Amino acid sequence: MPARNLIRSLVLVTAVAIIPAASAGFAAVDVKTYREMDQFLAVFERVRADYVDQVDDQKLIRGAIDGMLASLDPHSSYLDERGYRSLMTTTDGEYGGLGLNVTMEDGAVKIVAPIEDSPGAKAGLKSGDYITHLNGKLIYGGTLDEAVDQMRGPPGSSIRITIVRPGRDKPFDVTLTRAKIELPAVKWKVKDDVGIINVNTFSRTTTQETLAAITSINKALGHAPAGYILDLRSNPGGLLDQAVGLSDVFLEGGEIVSQRGRSKSDIERYYAKPGDATHGAPMIVLVDAGSASAAEIVAGALQDHHRAVVMGQRSFGKGSVQTLLPLTRDTALRLTTARYYTPSGRSVQEGGIAPDIEVPQLTDPDYKDRPRLREADLRRHLINEASVKTDVIEDDAKPDPRFAGTPDELKKKGIDDFQLYYAVQTLARLNTRNAAVAPAGGKSVSRR
Repeated sequence: MPARNLIRSLVLVTAVAIIPAASAGFAAVDVKTYREMDQFLAVFERVRADYVDQVDDQKLIRGAIDGMLASLDPHSSYLDERGYRSLMTTTDGEYGGLGLNVTMEDGAVKIVAPIEDSPGAKAGLKSGDYITHLNGKLIYGGTLDEAVDQMRGPPGSSIRITIVRPGRDKPFDVTLTRAKIELPAVKWKVKDDVGIINVNTFSRTTTQETLAAITSINKALGHAPAGYILDLRSNPGGLLDQAVGLSDVFLEGGEIVSQRGRSKSDIERYYAKPGDATHGAPMIVLVDAGSASAAEIVAGALQDHHRAVVMGQRSFGKGSVQTLLPLTRDTALRLTTARYYTPSGRSVQEGGIAPDIEVPQLTDPDYKDRPRLREADLRRHLINEASVKTDVIEDDAKPDPRFAGTPDELKKKGIDDFQLYYAVQTLARLNTRNAAVAPAGGKSVSRR
């Protein structure tokens, strides 16, 4: 059977198989659409017959699929065997590589955020950096999967990457040693009687690990802490059910998030169950430009319920939901199927979560000059239905006169993370104030 007829048959068989279970919109494919399909098939045949070199049919079809999905939004994509395996590996929480969350922008690989304690983070790579070369070889114009494949490799092996950083005149090289990137969903520590819970990703164990961290903090102190800091900075997101679960850890009830599809009736709401694991202890949530998706769901829920003070810098602004639709045993379609909304009905798409208290990262030498990569910077991003104002999206250039100090000055004071330092000091001051108003008899006000 000629290729044209074979592809036409496959298209029609697939359409017939799907239409009964699909929406009316899909079923109402008009004659014009089939004419466009004929045009596509005509181009396909011309390329196969007349291109200067012989071209693999599979490569052409894959290119057509990628092009179709690329016309939608930055988060919809086709996952072949390699991409599907890579996604499953990242979700499971362990792989060998550099520890960088990256995206593709106009043919260039751009760092969204380095993973904490990874080779990339230790080398000082930052959100918004562009990777142009790997071992001296230009990677511009390739696919994201190809770049990721080259960056991953056996732990202990090294790779030289070339970085272009906005605000710097010249590119610079960094040689990194690959490591086994273990993604512990949650890490915790105690400082100045404050429990700090650092959530790095929303994998399958995030909620349970957070509950375990709360127990460990109480055990380490021998009593309830003055408060908790939930650190969601540079957290790229992950599983929706874990975002709901983590929010539920700190809430007594109420809506956590809703997701709304194409139809007005296509709304799904998620609610918290009774029981706050911290018994209402004072709480601060830290966010920055690398806090995205699931991290923004949590920050938005706790902010809307007035359960926590959100501190730091405006978050990434990814307010869409991607559904993984399996096509075969080892391929899938990652498709944007809904927008999500915070309990008050806000969409964070484009605008992100605005902190209640904006705190710059003064300990970052580049914090003033380095532009932050956010959803609104990505081409073909979904537009917020409420229309986000440009001055909100571009608010990073406005310095806050309350904060001052250079990285060197702060380092001499033993401060290597100003945002975390400020959050700890805020809770410590709150604890001191509570102690000062303790009732007669010397008993402190219970935090539980």
